[in-house]
Amino acid sequence: MGPNACGLDEERCTLPTLQRRHMAIARLKHPANFGRTAKQVKLFVLVLVPSKEKGTKNALETARTFATIIADLDVRQRLLEAHAEHEFLQLVVKQSQMMLSEGMVIAMPADGGTQQPAQEREKLCSIGRGLKDDLRRRSACYVQDFVDGFVGNKTLQKTISTTFFLYFACILPAIAFGILNDHNTDGKIDVKKVIIGQTLGGLFFYVFGGQPLMVLLTTAPLAIYIKIINTICTDFSIDFFSMYCAVGLWSSFFIVLYSVLDVSRLMRWSTRSTEEIFAIFISIAFCVDASRDVLVDFRKNYWSPACTGAIPDHNVTSNGTANDTMAVVLDCQREKSLLFLLLMLGTLWVGVSLYNFNKTPYLEASKRELLADYSLPIAVLVMSFVGSFLFADVNLAPFRYKDEQALGLVAMQNMSVAAVLGSALLGFCLSLLFFMDQNITSAMVNNPGNKLKKGPAYHLDLMVVALLNALLSLLGLPWMHAAIPHSPLHVRSMADVEERVEQGHVYEIIVKVRETRVTGILSHLLIGLSVLLLPYPLTYIPPPVLNGLFLYMAITALNGNQMFERITLFFMEQVAYPPNHYIRRVPQRKIHTFTACQILQLGILCVFGFSPWSYMKTTFPVLLLLLLPIRHRLIPLLIEERYLTAMDMEH
Repeated sequence: MGPNACGLDEERCTLPTLQRRHMAIARLKHPANFGRTAKQVKLFVLVLVPSKEKGTKNALETARTFATIIADLDVRQRLLEAHAEHEFLQLVVKQSQMMLSEGMVIAMPADGGTQQPAQEREKLCSIGRGLKDDLRRRSACYVQDFVDGFVGNKTLQKTISTTFFLYFACILPAIAFGILNDHNTDGKIDVKKVIIGQTLGGLFFYVFGGQPLMVLLTTAPLAIYIKIINTICTDFSIDFFSMYCAVGLWSSFFIVLYSVLDVSRLMRWSTRSTEEIFAIFISIAFCVDASRDVLVDFRKNYWSPACTGAIPDHNVTSNGTANDTMAVVLDCQREKSLLFLLLMLGTLWVGVSLYNFNKTPYLEASKRELLADYSLPIAVLVMSFVGSFLFADVNLAPFRYKDEQALGLVAMQNMSVAAVLGSALLGFCLSLLFFMDQNITSAMVNNPGNKLKKGPAYHLDLMVVALLNALLSLLGLPWMHAAIPHSPLHVRSMADVEERVEQGHVYEIIVKVRETRVTGILSHLLIGLSVLLLPYPLTYIPPPVLNGLFLYMAITALNGNQMFERITLFFMEQVAYPPNHYIRRVPQRKIHTFTACQILQLGILCVFGFSPWSYMKTTFPVLLLLLLPIRHRLIPLLIEERYLTAMDMEH
């Protein structure tokens, strides 16, 4: 029957001397090259059938049955991981029985053919229904969420590597945003508070949350809101922590309402294009933050007056002796800026190179996968060693740290009626940011392409985030919500992938994902223990390595982003376009029109998100929410629905 794209080769023939059918399946130890169109064959099926066999059992139908069974990604992966012949046989028999039962169910619906559309069965008023459904669905899997972190082929390896990945992916942004909040709040929220908040928030969510593959972090938009609150408190002489706590509690109140009233059902209108616009915006935000820090360092050191020759007159004495001149020249420290750039780009290069190492022909497949799993920890440790020890003579300033009491309940005081009303307005805008970020991240994690089995928990996760941020507000710790790209990268770290080659283009497909709470809990226990490592050895991590982490997150998050792939088509000749489904079904002009519409929406988000005026940034959540009606009301006026469906499918 010939090879197919599943790593399967089938051969069938009809022999007149046979009395009954014979089937044989061989699982090869290494993928074999069986010809021009079968270069990665892992399973070989041989079917021999008597020439007088009836039509439903002939060679073609029998081979087609095996092809259908093995075409299932999950089944094929389990067949490749089976340890014994009887286990392999049981999997084949079980899948064939499931196919037979599913066929009977399709032929005869359970309700006798009187099924109604889901929209008709759904009640208009469904207060708390989504939350109840999430609780019922996820509570049934709660114990299994822990078991899946230890049981299974390569599971322990994936759990350990992902734990370290999450540790570095969370602790380094916590330090970076701790530095930013320390600067924005005049030391009221510092690095230690951010690390403690990350520990408490992460453990709280991974114990009580619904979707364990989500990663919660304090983010740049939240740091902006904290800065706005501090500015308001300074302008109107209001106690910072009282105002901060009030805004956080109001926000949590609104998020609880969103959860109970099933407002997350609005996310059914969130399509792949909306999610990818937001994902690229986050990648741009990481690049902007890193570039801004590079620019600040170069202005301070490389382009300082002492280096450019613009030395003020008062720095040189009247006689202008050589000693006086040397004292001024010593202030020129261009090596700091060069080392800053070296460490930042070095962290990016080492991390991305190891992340893509499994696509190279070097070493064995298992070792390549191991290096790819530990790409981020290796990059951080290597470049921290380079910056702190190999270039020890270059004095890079560590981040500021104050050893003070970090925990304590906020005593709300001196809050006037106007301050309470103002905090309610800020809390409402903040709740919209939580709602959109949390649900868009959840939609990306629960994308059908990720092959998750236990179901989503939009409403439950919102409720847990609301309760969590209420607690953080009372303790004066920074807020948290699900973060991009950390959450999709967490899914990718716990996944088994399969490579496909089509017309020279290589792409990966997720086969299965281990949905477990173990990695999140272990990584945040390590983050909690890191408080004991302050100030040393954590201060040995140079600030440019933190910026290199941001660039690493930005670059790796673009992997599989269809909008980014379509942007590259603007600079590619048409004959070199990849053989994607939408390339075959949508005219080139419509593809570019849709991409241009997305770029325009992304540009508007960037104008408001990166505005120099802090108050203007508070409207960002509203703009994010407006992407939904733009996609469903305005874009269809330019592009036909059948083309939009092809370009904007979930998977």
